[in-house]
Amino acid sequence: MAPVVKSPGDVEDVRVITDVPPPDDHAPDPERLRLAQADAGEQDWRAWGPYLSERAWGTVREDYSEHGTAWDYFPHDHARSRAYRWSEDGMAGVCDDRQTFCFALALWNGKDPILKERMFGLGGDGGNHGEDAKDYWWYEDSTPTHSWMRWRYHYPQAAFPYDELVAVNALRGRDDTEYELVDTGIFDDDRYWAVTVDYAKATPTDMCVVVTVANRGDRAATLHVLPTLWFRNTWAWGLPGGDRVPRLVGEGSRLVGEHRVLGQLLLEGDGEPTPLLCDNDTNAERLWGLPGRSPYPKDGINDHVVDGAPTVNPAREGTKGALHYVLDVPAGAQRRIRLRLTRTAPPPGGTPPAPADLGDGFDAVVWARRAEANRFFAGVVPAAATPDEALVARQAIAGLMWGKQFYHFDVKRWLEGDPGSSPPPSGRRHGRNSAWWHMTSFDVISMPDPWEYPWYAAWDLAFHCVSIARVDPGFAKEQLLLLLREWYLHPNGQIPAYEWAFGDVNPPVHAWAALKVFEIDGGRDHEFLARVMHKLLLNFTWWVNRKDTVGNNVFEGGFLGLDNVGPFDRSAALPVAGVLEQSDGTAWMAMYALNLLDIAVVLAEHDRTWVDTATKFFEHFAYIAAAAYEQGLWDAEDAFFYDVLRLADGTKVPLKVRSVVGLLPLAATTRLTAHTLHRLPELHARLRWFLANRPEYADVIGARRLGPDGRQHRLLSMVGPEQIVRLLARMLDTDEFLSEYGLRTLSRAHLDKPFSVTLGGQEFSVGYEPAESTSGLFGGNSNWRGPIWMPTNFLLISALRDYAAFFGDDLQVEYPTRSGVKRTLDEIADDLSARLISLFTRDGWGRRPIYGAAQLFQTHPDWRDLICFPEYFHGDNGAGLGAWHQTGWTALVADLILTLRR
Repeated sequence: MAPVVKSPGDVEDVRVITDVPPPDDHAPDPERLRLAQADAGEQDWRAWGPYLSERAWGTVREDYSEHGTAWDYFPHDHARSRAYRWSEDGMAGVCDDRQTFCFALALWNGKDPILKERMFGLGGDGGNHGEDAKDYWWYEDSTPTHSWMRWRYHYPQAAFPYDELVAVNALRGRDDTEYELVDTGIFDDDRYWAVTVDYAKATPTDMCVVVTVANRGDRAATLHVLPTLWFRNTWAWGLPGGDRVPRLVGEGSRLVGEHRVLGQLLLEGDGEPTPLLCDNDTNAERLWGLPGRSPYPKDGINDHVVDGAPTVNPAREGTKGALHYVLDVPAGAQRRIRLRLTRTAPPPGGTPPAPADLGDGFDAVVWARRAEANRFFAGVVPAAATPDEALVARQAIAGLMWGKQFYHFDVKRWLEGDPGSSPPPSGRRHGRNSAWWHMTSFDVISMPDPWEYPWYAAWDLAFHCVSIARVDPGFAKEQLLLLLREWYLHPNGQIPAYEWAFGDVNPPVHAWAALKVFEIDGGRDHEFLARVMHKLLLNFTWWVNRKDTVGNNVFEGGFLGLDNVGPFDRSAALPVAGVLEQSDGTAWMAMYALNLLDIAVVLAEHDRTWVDTATKFFEHFAYIAAAAYEQGLWDAEDAFFYDVLRLADGTKVPLKVRSVVGLLPLAATTRLTAHTLHRLPELHARLRWFLANRPEYADVIGARRLGPDGRQHRLLSMVGPEQIVRLLARMLDTDEFLSEYGLRTLSRAHLDKPFSVTLGGQEFSVGYEPAESTSGLFGGNSNWRGPIWMPTNFLLISALRDYAAFFGDDLQVEYPTRSGVKRTLDEIADDLSARLISLFTRDGWGRRPIYGAAQLFQTHPDWRDLICFPEYFHGDNGAGLGAWHQTGWTALVADLILTLRR
């Protein structure tokens, strides 16, 4: 049993944090001033942030197994006892941008077998449909400089059902839903703790922290709260010059840290907590029966609190420390703990540091930062947005901000092993990521999801940056440039895909995102655009050389992020000899060429040396777009684009799956205005030459009309004017792609008529599945066979707006198909945006579609306004699916709200 610890005397009576009157609207926006100071290098307001991952166990970085079994090599059960090599994890955590120190929250309800220091979940084998977190937490708020942040967690008061979650999920298959924490009934009587953590920065390295624990149950309960500070383990790996160990000391109600680079670090709390100290070193005896570096290893605080073991250092020294509070909270009441985390210069003469201000000055900082955050977001979210839309947009942005993580990975060192560790199995030298030995990462990067995908993914990141640019264009630009730097971009020009396999091929959306960010930022930073362009020229060349096998301008690429969209795994060896010519691969490359054309046009208006580059990508687009028709990707009878399997004997087998693969050619479009053609006569001359001497390209470069200025504009589009209307008739059909909540990834027509094909004596099929996939293709951990995905919807809505800018109100189509009602393309784009937004907002019955039939999330006042941003959505009812805290590209809903209500 845990020892008795005295509760802080002033926790119960601490003053409630409330809003103060907003500052003068005519004064400069303080958050924007902080961003400007950070961008200019005057004050590094981004130095500390929520950069601590929420899962480091089960990742590739920590996997030193021979066959890449990451979840088995470093399971959840090891996480509390085993020092991480490359990163750290924790709940509601913050760290500096080099992750020298980490601060996070640990909890214990008095019943669990372990402290709740990190979120629990299951891997693909145990989670049925992929990685699946089994805890409930939310990112409620964050400014871009993290001057104000709020995090929320619901912690059961009964014993956390770890074993039940594992056992029940193990009995379920792909046809079953996952067994979630709420399904255990543990929240049925409201006996849980609602834990909120607020952060407010007084300076870039001085954080005021308020931990609020609310007893939602009908009886008094006790909660152990352990704000924890530790140093990332950099000393145990035998690296030259890396053996110096930092030091933490417990002194009364505070922890004092000393680090040779960071200096002095203080964590001080109110009341009378007990400081507990151990070392952030592996408990080798528990894990492997071997002696370890420290008699008080990483799990020492856990064992002491839960079992009363003598596993914390009685001298109150170590590299990991916690302030142990025991809070007795009556039914329906709450308690608050105030903490201050500060970096400071050591006082002269070795005198103790001055006490931290946890009183009126603390209050003033918290009140001010919250009011400033409200003011900042009032300037971001249009006044025309409903309060519920504003709530969704703000929490979407908060998720993006909390999703920024410190990412450290030296692939060469990982492949070879550390001097102080046993050599890794030799097979690793030719296994996962072995061709990416050049890559080193030591950066803060936007992650798709801090728990389920706690590593960056290239095409996810591109979409993240579009929404991030709405609040922090400097960081968005930095992120896009980062993956193009020499230590990320492969020498052959490939952009790394993601940690699980850097060599996989993600869609080339980097140029598209760079243009979007450039425009959102006001279209002034030509230096950023030129830096992006130089590296993307290498990447475009890689695509042309590697993914156009026979040089016919029709592209392959494999899964291209769309995992199981086809009848067979497009990244694996084909079931028969031949080449899979992909509609989406070709569309992505046509779009890429147009994006690079647009960038070159912008740069050429300031620097004439870019004119030849603009002409080059105009021509390359024409070749790619025309080849799609010449090589049979367009089926005129079906009015759809399909993948085509070209067999060794030259036979072509169209794979007539009506999926987003066939809609993506719509995204390959841009306009050349009369102004552009006048400013760039060389480009205009080349366009005229093509039309005169290569009439076969007229369908993709020949459309012209008078623009709003009365001058002639040109449309460059992979989908010609005649095909647009026919293809949109498919896309906007409620029996096919159009759902109440956006565009499905697969036509619903395949529900009754699955596509099937026999190849090499095997039958392969694709049927409409609106929720989790029953297929094991590409790991079976995501489904593009019916659900609604935000990024592809966003691209198609953007394309509709581009066509609308060219055709104006002259082009109207039936919407929905067969409704008899015709609408302009802008009106359709608005309505599709509204459908996607409605996934998150309350309907007429007060329910949010993302939460489906989960009554607790739909009706409980303590849950219903806490928004998650799932990876994808049920194709018929809009329920959220996949990674639950995905945020990432799903935060594009914020951009949709800002655009629709502008």
